[in-house]
Amino acid sequence: MFIVSNFLDALAGVINIVFSVYIWVILGRVIISWVDADQYNPIVRFLYEITEPPLRIIRRYLPVMGGFDFAPLALILAIIFLQSFLVPSLQELARVFG
Repeated sequence: MFIVSNFLDALAGVINIVFSVYIWVILGRVIISWVDADQYNPIVRFLYEITEPPLRIIRRYLPVMGGFDFAPLALILAIIFLQSFLVPSLQELARVFG
């Protein structure tokens, strides 16, 4: 059973890192949206391509208000919620199997 425990613990660690990196990617996109970045730059295109699908879904329910886009903030809060719920749950489950 220690294999399942180690797997779940490692999975929790990887998910935690992925969520943290994605938050930084969203923040990078927000900063790039404030400046006049070259839309043909590969980094700018990457940031838009990786963040636009979830932001588009959030914008359907939370439109731009007063010229301010709350979608990145809502996405970051959702990721923080998932990170604080999913990662400790997987770690606790790993302890149960350990």
